[in-house]
Amino acid sequence: MIFARGRQVSGQTPFLQRELGVFGATLMGLGSIIGTGVFVSIGIATGIAGPAVILAVAIGAIVALCNGLSSAQLAANHSVSGGTYEYGYKYLNPIFGFTAGWMFLLAKSASAATAALGFAGYFINALGWDNRLLVPTALIAVIAITAIVLNGIRRSNLANLVIVSLTLFSLIAFILTGLPTAFSPAGANNLTPFFPAENSLAALLEAAALMFVAYTGYGRIATLGEEVRQPRVTIPKAMIVTMAVTMVLYLTVAVVGVAAVGVDGLSDATQKVAPLEVAASRFGLPGIRQIVAVGAITAMLGVLLNLILGLSRVLLAMGRRRDMPRQVARLNPAGTTPTIAVIVVAVMIGLLVLIGNVKTTWSFSAFNVLIYYAITNLAALQIPPQARLYPKPIAVIGLVCCFFLAFWVEWQIWLVGLGLIAVGWLWRLIFQGLQPR
Repeated sequence: MIFARGRQVSGQTPFLQRELGVFGATLMGLGSIIGTGVFVSIGIATGIAGPAVILAVAIGAIVALCNGLSSAQLAANHSVSGGTYEYGYKYLNPIFGFTAGWMFLLAKSASAATAALGFAGYFINALGWDNRLLVPTALIAVIAITAIVLNGIRRSNLANLVIVSLTLFSLIAFILTGLPTAFSPAGANNLTPFFPAENSLAALLEAAALMFVAYTGYGRIATLGEEVRQPRVTIPKAMIVTMAVTMVLYLTVAVVGVAAVGVDGLSDATQKVAPLEVAASRFGLPGIRQIVAVGAITAMLGVLLNLILGLSRVLLAMGRRRDMPRQVARLNPAGTTPTIAVIVVAVMIGLLVLIGNVKTTWSFSAFNVLIYYAITNLAALQIPPQARLYPKPIAVIGLVCCFFLAFWVEWQIWLVGLGLIAVGWLWRLIFQGLQPR
């Protein structure tokens, strides 16, 4: 059977089209990362660690870089949709593979809900609307972005280009206008004391765990591996460029944000789900608040778009392996979109949006993402020497750091996360038992 534009091996499930090069894959990575992490989670982490959030951003970047390189070499060697779900199956065993896919669905659905709520927060704050409109506005955003994703990767990539451009412009404007305040005597005072008075190490590590999640959109490049041209060359290049740009931006925004408005100013603004917009309003320059608001709004939409893309591709892969109903593996006639998977993902995100609290959804995402990337690094350790792009110690560092940081997430989140892993294993046991032999 031949699908128009879709790739299919006779008698097997059709594959998605390879339409992305280095530039397009990098944009997808940037669109996935630069959003909730910088516009919302820096405010959350500042409330936990104070000025030491700057160090937490750096720690999160180092851990993310190790994980990113592990993901890059896995995707380069096994370039199909599904990310660590597929790597777990190929290099470890079905239990690890299923757990990775299950954790990804849970974690990134929570991240997507955070992005939708973040968009709504900045949007209604910019228009001066009542905060009670937060959840309805977020749900409308989920529906609108889902409609774009259903039109295929090419149109999604074009939308992503516009979104990333506006986001980068707004962040650069925020940094440049905030620098005079940040380097003033008042800015120096806002950075002291650098560590909080109580539980400074615990606060730093919890903040680092939350900030690590702020970088993890690079995994979207891996989950889109089936749609990337020359994956062994394209994926590593796109990941490295994406991580370098993101690290510089996050560190600069954290320094400027904390120094310019102080810990209380940045963390208190998180209650409105719009910390950078509130911070920008204190710079005293006309128009900067509106520029940051527009950048944040587009950034959140970009993250939401890329998360729906990534989640649907993992669900597609799980449907192919019968870990999920096989209907979610169906593609549209053009072979560009797993339509049912996209709709299922949108419903999952919409349900999490109803929680209405960005700190809860982001913390839940942190635990699940750390477990997911621990499996990523474990799989990377199994790559044969002749196929390896990077030395083993990188994967070892990533693995150890993921497990270590996971212990500093709130214990309630731990219990919920472990409980949901058990639910996932039970689902697989029952579902596999119902499959025809």
